[in-house]
Amino acid sequence: MKVGPKYKIAKRLGPTVFEKTQTQKFAIAQERGAKTRKRGRGPTEYGKQLLEKQKVRITYGLPERQFGRYVREAMATHGANPADVLHATLEMRLDNVVYRLGLASTRRAARQMVSHGHITINGRKTTIPSRMVHIGERIAVREGSKGRALFEGFNEKFMERPLASWLSWNPKSMEGGVLQVPTAAAADPAGDLVAVLSFYSR
Repeated sequence: MKVGPKYKIAKRLGPTVFEKTQTQKFAIAQERGAKTRKRGRGPTEYGKQLLEKQKVRITYGLPERQFGRYVREAMATHGANPADVLHATLEMRLDNVVYRLGLASTRRAARQMVSHGHITINGRKTTIPSRMVHIGERIAVREGSKGRALFEGFNEKFMERPLASWLSWNPKSMEGGVLQVPTAAAADPAGDLVAVLSFYSR
């Protein structure tokens, strides 16, 4: 998915949308820009909701049509909080789970990793990044991919990165899974999901 110039987008939506903008250099540039920016009227409620929608969508790297479908499905769910449903849907995508497990440094890299057939679910290779992972399913690095340079030194890298409480992972066998549905406390939302839902409710 093409998103345009990352630094320009991050200045508008915040540095969390891209890993490369989460640096001290970018933060300093943002601070300088804020000082020179002219004061004016603040954003409208619609404008705030639009920014939150764009921030969440771009953080997860989703096209508008697919993201909109996730939102509509969450809003149509009965007996559950739509924001919680949307959050779980975004987090339980295979590419995001691979990213959360630390197998890839970015969600985009995780998406490519899945697309190139390096990941298996219950022993079967899958190349669909948007596939939903279910509790109890076994996610693993494909046996033929373990010796590739892509996973070189993974055990050391894995020890440096904390594992989310809703996931399990065995660095020796390079397999794990989802223990429970992720909550906002276990996996911080990329933005204000209530505002996102309000945007689509207009």
